[in-house]
Amino acid sequence: MTDETSRKRRLLLRSGKSPFDTGSLEDALHRDVFATNTGNLIFSDAAHKILTTPRTDVFSNGIRAVPSEAERINEEYDVFVVPLANAFRPTFERPLARMMQLIRKLRIPVVVLGVGAQAPLAYDAERLKPMEQTVRQFVAAVLDRSASIGVRGEFTARYLADMGFRDVEVIGCPSMFLNGATFTLTKRQGPLTAESRIAVNGSHSAVRAHGLDAIIRRAHGRYPHLRFIGQNLLEAELLHWRETAHPDGAQTSMPTHPSHPMYREDKVRLYVDPVTWIEELRDFDFSFGSRIHGNIAALLAGVPSTVLCSDSRTLELCRYFEIPHRRISEVPDTVDPAELYEAADFGGLVNGHEERFLRFIGFLERNGLENTFTHGDGGAAFDARLAGLALPPAVRPWIGNDPEALSARFGWLRSRMEELAAHNAQLRGRLAGRTSPVGVRIQIGQGAGTLPTVYRRARRVVGRPVRKLLRPEE
Repeated sequence: MTDETSRKRRLLLRSGKSPFDTGSLEDALHRDVFATNTGNLIFSDAAHKILTTPRTDVFSNGIRAVPSEAERINEEYDVFVVPLANAFRPTFERPLARMMQLIRKLRIPVVVLGVGAQAPLAYDAERLKPMEQTVRQFVAAVLDRSASIGVRGEFTARYLADMGFRDVEVIGCPSMFLNGATFTLTKRQGPLTAESRIAVNGSHSAVRAHGLDAIIRRAHGRYPHLRFIGQNLLEAELLHWRETAHPDGAQTSMPTHPSHPMYREDKVRLYVDPVTWIEELRDFDFSFGSRIHGNIAALLAGVPSTVLCSDSRTLELCRYFEIPHRRISEVPDTVDPAELYEAADFGGLVNGHEERFLRFIGFLERNGLENTFTHGDGGAAFDARLAGLALPPAVRPWIGNDPEALSARFGWLRSRMEELAAHNAQLRGRLAGRTSPVGVRIQIGQGAGTLPTVYRRARRVVGRPVRKLLRPEE
């Protein structure tokens, strides 16, 4: 056997972090390891597990595409796999263009998993017209390096077909295949009661503009064990630091806002690791809301779920996987979660799962990718390795002065100050080595140039959180 044929294949995966990365909550939020939305980790971790085989090692590349790294990627890796969600949307055009520039420089295969277009529920692609050229260039670059491109559902497939692309396959989202060809889901007998444990999720736009705030408010009054599961970075910042620079952080109708009753009652969580997220949902009876991956996490935990769809990205995925769903515009704000639970039918989801799984691994095989369920141990080693890690707990509301919680926050802030101090000292050393004493005196003595930036960074990182530590209940 030659060295080339025996060498393990090195697969580069676009993901915010490896599933095996551990660290503090503070560090995870500071680094934004989930690219503003923890739902991204649900499908990237699933892809990592699925693509890990005895002959393939998977490495995380981070989220940001850097075209100048193309040559290094060409030299070090055999294939670049890109799991995506609603990448065809106007606010993502610039990152999509950077990714296209990187892909154009790659000589290795590039495989895209589950990309989707985002439009209104009526599947009207008119709002995507201004970015059509960027989408065309991206898809063309991918298809030059793969047999086909995998999309989320019917709308995205039609959107690309209307542009003339033919090598398009509907594969859904990798997250739904985390456990392979089988999908187990048990609907509890009888209706939901006041003692039922219910998880709810929702975006800021769904809460603000689609009446989800009223639904949550009523459910909170009826179900004492209701829990809101957040997903955004700004929500994590509000939970952990009680503040965020994002303007949406001022939305008091969100349960992640410190003034909300659910926040004050410690009934909000956010997870920076999918395995923790899924595990903690296993004891719930039902999940609902507008977050597609928030509800997929519940489904993977074996919990019945209903998605309240607000746009094409969630609707086409629900239709493909036959996940119980309703258009949020047609749901009255008086709806009771018990009604959603009672009406939900999971027959199509469970019974059609194996066929969809076979379609998915067929797509992988046509693009030269092995999978752990056909070519490996079904993910047993992956799951065992995850089980042995000390992963951070859920992010939860900061509502008290628990010494352990304060110690963790102060410890991280202190380490950040030490890092910034070391960086500051390094800059001072560089400035002191300059030949012009006037330049050094101006830079150091008057605090101009780079040094104030360091001080501003320090104040920005630790100033406000420290004040919150001293008076957390304000």
